Amino acid sequence: MKQIATALVKAQKAFNPALKQSINPHFKSRYVDLAGCVEAVIDALNNNGIYLLQKTFECADGVIVETIFVHESGEMLECGMLHFPAVKADPQGYASALTYARRYSLMAACGIAPEDDDGNQASRKVETKIVSHVNVKELDKLIEKMRQAENQEQLVASYRIAFQACQSDKTHQDRVIAIKNEMKERVAA
Repeated sequence: MKQIATALVKAQKAFNPALKQSINPHFKSRYVDLAGCVEAVIDALNNNGIYLLQKTFECADGVIVETIFVHESGEMLECGMLHFPAVKADPQGYASALTYARRYSLMAACGIAPEDDDGNQASRKVETKIVSHVNVKELDKLIEKMRQAENQEQLVASYRIAFQACQSDKTHQDRVIAIKNEMKERVAA
């Protein structure tokens, strides 16, 4: 387990935030979807020689998923099985349960989390006025530092700092994400 443990520590240092970019129209809330969870960790895992595997197991009332990390050395870390019941016994019910199970299994295995628990937050009907506490001048400086990144490591480090400076303000987060995506292509070339 020595090689995979070392690789996982290095990978976790490079994980991106799990961003709430999907919208639940029923609750009018934002949540991080499965793709957002995978995007937050996959590059860091692969760059450290780790393959992400999510096995599924038969289950009469839902789905069972297990997240497994496979290192290029052949070492593996199995993260335990997670059961999600299907709300409806039809293809959509099972597909929905599978998506939830994969998302939550991955977040637990990687130690990542969205900004808050989307299920609990979405079920509340409390109206709150959001006040932005973002220091725009400081954020502009951090964005400029992102633009000056010469490699992937510098970009990830500067992106994390800039994203945190957004103080969960969606408008500023979208701006930082767009610049990260633009710079990702440049530093890869």
